[in-house]
Amino acid sequence: MDVNFIGQNIAHRSTMKLAEYIWIDGTQPSPQLRSKTKVIPDNTNPPIWGFDGSSTNQAPGKASDCVLRPVFTCPDPFRAHRASNDLLVMCEVLHTDMFPHVTNTRQACVITEDRHEEREGWFGMEQEYTLMWDDRPLGFPEKGYPEEQGQYYCSVGAGNAHGRKIAEEHLQLCLAVGLNITGINAEVCPGQWEFQIGGPEVGAVSVSDQLWLARWILYRVAEKHGINVSLDPKPVKGDWNGAGCHTNFSTKEMRQSYAAIEAAAQALGKQVNVHIQNYGHDIESRLTGEHETCSYKEFKWGVSDRGASLRIPWQCAHEGYGYLEDRRPNANCDPYVVTRLILNTVCSK
Repeated sequence: MDVNFIGQNIAHRSTMKLAEYIWIDGTQPSPQLRSKTKVIPDNTNPPIWGFDGSSTNQAPGKASDCVLRPVFTCPDPFRAHRASNDLLVMCEVLHTDMFPHVTNTRQACVITEDRHEEREGWFGMEQEYTLMWDDRPLGFPEKGYPEEQGQYYCSVGAGNAHGRKIAEEHLQLCLAVGLNITGINAEVCPGQWEFQIGGPEVGAVSVSDQLWLARWILYRVAEKHGINVSLDPKPVKGDWNGAGCHTNFSTKEMRQSYAAIEAAAQALGKQVNVHIQNYGHDIESRLTGEHETCSYKEFKWGVSDRGASLRIPWQCAHEGYGYLEDRRPNANCDPYVVTRLILNTVCSK
């Protein structure tokens, strides 16, 4: 082979980067993440791209093309060893006429956030998840059950904290790529962990983009270790905690007035059914009224009450301003839907 050709080929590769296109599919009742890689010139932004929607429950075979439109990018931590600017590219799904696909819940979230822009809605979402080995959570024996829950929350030690290596690696990668991740902790059920995304000045669309991307990073980390990640709201039946995605929310008014926090809670109490119906599949199995949850059949809110639908942190009650926590969303919720509903319900009153 000609030496000059080899040199030219190497130079060409060095001017290219890898873009990992990530999107939400049409799987029901709980949509899943998909991704594929595109090689693009290093000095360009990721363009729109296509995919086979007939393989993702988003199109029939006779009209299978769907469109990926990039909406959020960050460095790719899994290809950091390459001397390049490789990217993770969160996308929304469009039809070929460039209209949002029916599975594209992001567009409605964008519209709602724009409509209430002056209210300055900020979000923080607490994503619980369960690390699974075969059909059981880490820490569960092959047969039977471990010691009853109580000792596992924020625990330490090999007999209590199961899967820390995965949770820590996920945290480091999210920080490395610039996501607004604010913490992690072991949760109440063995093998169950939580990470938090969002915070001050993080709006509905941004927190949702980042949560979906953080989920994808988590799946990739666990994949490397041969472990599955479950967002099932009740991965173990019986006397074990379920997995939620508690959502913290404030408006400009709530950050100035306790009365505005109470008004927000009262507004959410008038739209209970629509929220429960859209807060994640199989929510009834988790919101039983036990295990730090309020039954899906009732609605209540209170200061420091983790058995309520909404919790107002004691600090907010003491200081007279702050935020509230909606404890109802499932671990498998669609954050675009959850944040849109909260914004619309609280800000349209």
